[in-house]
Amino acid sequence: MRTAKQERASTDRAQRPLEGRFTAKRGLVFAGLVGLALTDCAPPSAAASAPVVRTPAGQKAFPGAMGYGAVSAGGRGGRIIYVTTLADGGPGSLRSCIDYKFPRVCVFRVNGVIRFTQRPPRIRYPYITIAGQTAPGGGITLSHNGGANGQTPLVIKNSHDVVVRHIRVRNDKAGKYRGAEDNITIENSSKVIIDHVSTSWSRDEGINGYADNDLVTISNSIFAWGIPKHDKCALLASDPKDKQNLSFINNICAHNGDRNPDINFPRGSCVEVVNNILYNAQSEFAEVWETYGGSPVSIVSNTFLAGNNTNTNSRGIARETIGSTGRAQIYLWGNKYEGNFKHISPEVDVARVPDGPCPLTVTPQTANASFYTVLARSGAFPRDDIDDEILSDVRNRTGQIGSPAPALPYQPAANPYPDADKDGMDDSWEASHGANPAKSDAWADANGNGVSNFEDFLTSRERGFGL
Repeated sequence: MRTAKQERASTDRAQRPLEGRFTAKRGLVFAGLVGLALTDCAPPSAAASAPVVRTPAGQKAFPGAMGYGAVSAGGRGGRIIYVTTLADGGPGSLRSCIDYKFPRVCVFRVNGVIRFTQRPPRIRYPYITIAGQTAPGGGITLSHNGGANGQTPLVIKNSHDVVVRHIRVRNDKAGKYRGAEDNITIENSSKVIIDHVSTSWSRDEGINGYADNDLVTISNSIFAWGIPKHDKCALLASDPKDKQNLSFINNICAHNGDRNPDINFPRGSCVEVVNNILYNAQSEFAEVWETYGGSPVSIVSNTFLAGNNTNTNSRGIARETIGSTGRAQIYLWGNKYEGNFKHISPEVDVARVPDGPCPLTVTPQTANASFYTVLARSGAFPRDDIDDEILSDVRNRTGQIGSPAPALPYQPAANPYPDADKDGMDDSWEASHGANPAKSDAWADANGNGVSNFEDFLTSRERGFGL
């Protein structure tokens, strides 16, 4: 982690909003999203090209998977393991599924809060899918019990081919060591997808990438309400050892003072920040650092929204040059801003480039269109009251950092769907889709569409949530 001196060196700069097309002429274009303004300005040296898109080849982790991590195998073809208890350990626990050494899928037969009283488990063994969308009722929330073992509830370390979907991580109690209390940490791992995940009340980062990661996608998720005075959304890389490929797509950062997100990567990396909603930053929204030779990043079609904690000195896109070892390459296209803050800080000008450092892995929506898409589809489903409040704040420009106080909503127990053959799929769904409810056939392909029965079933669960 950076020192306090390194992470905060803001000076009083004259306000100069910039954005959008890389043109020499400054103009103001009003868009249809609640009066959002798109401001065009850039150095007169070049005109920006439209984004180039190149979708990664290979089998996707699930239909709709996107970004650099999309080709993660997860637990495909592995053992279906039931999670039947909310207890921290023992037979039927999530810890038991995580610690299984071979390919596996964690399927939930319970709903509610899994509170780690021991040190939380680490996902060390590769080829795992945590399928939160299989849970009955209100879904699954991960938390800890505070104290010395009150550490990051979801850690992926020294692993690969990991898929985590439709899980909430909410630290409602304070641990002993603030620096060890992210919501999610990815360390020395590759081919990782964090998708449709909701976090809140981290005392370090909502999500943190550390050391030698690669081929990571963070998508369709909500990172909110970091605990002051270290309220951070996303530290996408920390102490990276080599170039990395990372996608941050269709997420919400809300009510976090800065690192919305933080971008600090080596030269040769491919980093994309696309179609996100970034709301109510206090000091910075997106921060681009140069500690490792200058981050190459495409920041495309995001919505930057002021909130009650945003002020005239807040920076929408900031370039941080403390400890710089090379100039960043910052490609900006189609971003939108609302509010009286420094939309693009002046020191960004010399680092702007007319073409993306790498092709995008997804075709971006316009910021107008993605705003509504992200509001409708982000976070873990079914949504809980906490996410509902965050989304209401974004829509109505309400709420603030540090409030409400951490508290998990009550969730009544619910019955799981019937699954006589214990292959993870609902018997009635199997019967109506050509699978055999009396035979374990999760990895067969009954309809011949090239997607396994189990993956088709997970898609149907999401459709049931309105996705």
